[in-house]
Amino acid sequence: MIYLALLILSFSLTYFIKNYYIKHALLEEVNERSSHTVPTPNGGGIGLAFTWFIGLFYLHLTSQIDTSLFYALVVGVIISFVSFFDDLYDLSPKIRLLTQALVALCGLYFLGGFTELSLFGLHVENQILLNVFAFLLIVWFINLYNFLDGINGYAGSEIVFLCFAGFMLFSGDHFVILAVTSLGFLFWNFGNAKIFMGDVGSTLLGYNVAIFTLYYGNQNTIDFWVWIALFSLFWIDATFTLLNRLRKREKLSQAHKEHIYQRLTQIGWSHSRVVVLSIFINFAILGIVILIK
Repeated sequence: MIYLALLILSFSLTYFIKNYYIKHALLEEVNERSSHTVPTPNGGGIGLAFTWFIGLFYLHLTSQIDTSLFYALVVGVIISFVSFFDDLYDLSPKIRLLTQALVALCGLYFLGGFTELSLFGLHVENQILLNVFAFLLIVWFINLYNFLDGINGYAGSEIVFLCFAGFMLFSGDHFVILAVTSLGFLFWNFGNAKIFMGDVGSTLLGYNVAIFTLYYGNQNTIDFWVWIALFSLFWIDATFTLLNRLRKREKLSQAHKEHIYQRLTQIGWSHSRVVVLSIFINFAILGIVILIK
């Protein structure tokens, strides 16, 4: 019953936020990075975030979530709060980076740090190296999820997939809560989008994925790589695009349309077609993970 209530709440909040933003002309204007052609409300992540935290506290109060994971995820309220104002007032990069650093440090503290990492027989237990790596991973996931939130339904469908895969592989009601809150937003964002997620939603989702990756990596070192694989569609696109821009000595703060999903829309693919392709790729990856795991 709680899942249905949260789905309806997320759906309804997104609807009211959409109407409020339209009424007060709080719209995302078209610019050189945009994949949309008309000004559109940009605060849909508010409803998603608000509903997610309600669900998260419900799980905590009913003892359905590990305490360390709960507190690590709750830290995400900080980045959502700051990103809300960033959507409205375009805060300086320094404020955004300091906020990301703060939530990364707090998240790691509540997780008890990142304890170990293994790959191809190489086993790392140096806590300084591991936690510097984990800190950078959180900051990078926050940013790359924001980078990949550029076309209708893309960021929303990705988190729904990750929640489905996470529940299938690890169980956990937190995945169901995040999925239904995201679906409530996705209804208004898929296809001909009525509202965008905004940084208030995308930075939170990136942070959540990073926390899931580190938390389950602490439970079993192989599961760190499971999450890296499940999230590979996003991080490969973002990482290679960043490296390519560095190679060309482009200004990283400058808006661009060089991500793979953006290039597909530039050659005529609809947003929905790109999203459907991403869903097929994600489920192919999940199939491989299941076979290997």
